[in-house]
Amino acid sequence: MARTLQGPLLALLTLTLVACAPAPRVNPITRLPPQTKPVPPPDKMPAFGTDEFNRIKDAYPEAPPDVSAVPDAEPVAEPRAKYGNRSPYTVLGETYVLLPSAKGYRATGKASWYGKKFHGLRTSSGERYDMYKMTAAHRTLPLPSYVRVTNLANSRSVIVKVNDRGPFHSERIMDLSYAAAARLDILKSGTGYMRLEAIDPAEYQASLPRKSKGKAAPAPATAAAPGPARFFVQVGAFSEAANAAALQSRLIDLVYAPIGIANSGSPAVNRVQIGPFFTREDAEQVSRIIRENDLGLPIVVAR
Repeated sequence: MARTLQGPLLALLTLTLVACAPAPRVNPITRLPPQTKPVPPPDKMPAFGTDEFNRIKDAYPEAPPDVSAVPDAEPVAEPRAKYGNRSPYTVLGETYVLLPSAKGYRATGKASWYGKKFHGLRTSSGERYDMYKMTAAHRTLPLPSYVRVTNLANSRSVIVKVNDRGPFHSERIMDLSYAAAARLDILKSGTGYMRLEAIDPAEYQASLPRKSKGKAAPAPATAAAPGPARFFVQVGAFSEAANAAALQSRLIDLVYAPIGIANSGSPAVNRVQIGPFFTREDAEQVSRIIRENDLGLPIVVAR
């Protein structure tokens, strides 16, 4: 998450270097700093994606409410989110291409969860992350999508709304909200082996008793409401695509946020952009970091 785009990283890979052995391929995840700092109060939280933010270790909520009765997300037909559906996008050196549709999607693999560190921050779709609701993050499903998640160890199952991007660990296929992880019983272990099955909202609604169908009707209207403003940090513009790609590679080592190259005009201009961010303050803070590292004179663009 996304945030926004942005999604969460709950663990780091450790490289073991063996004397006289060839240097191993460095996984992009290892470019993140160690997560050693506690989660600060909301008013002290650094901007998403900055080095200071990445050093914060995610945590359980303090005195959490009982989430055992939190209902599943209800699949409803709605338009794609205005944010978080850019394809392709790059994070930590890896480029991801979105699936054209969630229909028919099935997968099995390890899932993790994210909590206090991201609570209240904007997800990649623009919605605020609420760890007490049934949501999830996925790298390539369209936002939003609805997925039935089944814990293969205990057969527990929930329906989540995918509204965020992540996790950016090659061995994990989904990040679950605190509430979803609690109902699937993976809070203590941190991860679990899951089966993911996308749900078609139209088919789901058609299967409901007639009196229940009307309850979901207002949802599409809500989803169509104007979204929040978003900001991008434009770091450079190049006529040569190779020069844009070189700058993108350098930025990957510096910030944890989607870094894309937008092509437009004739002849084409390749613009290196970071974002989206959902506050100008976050975008400006990333701009300062880029200037301090002599990587250009970035400008903040609002859309």
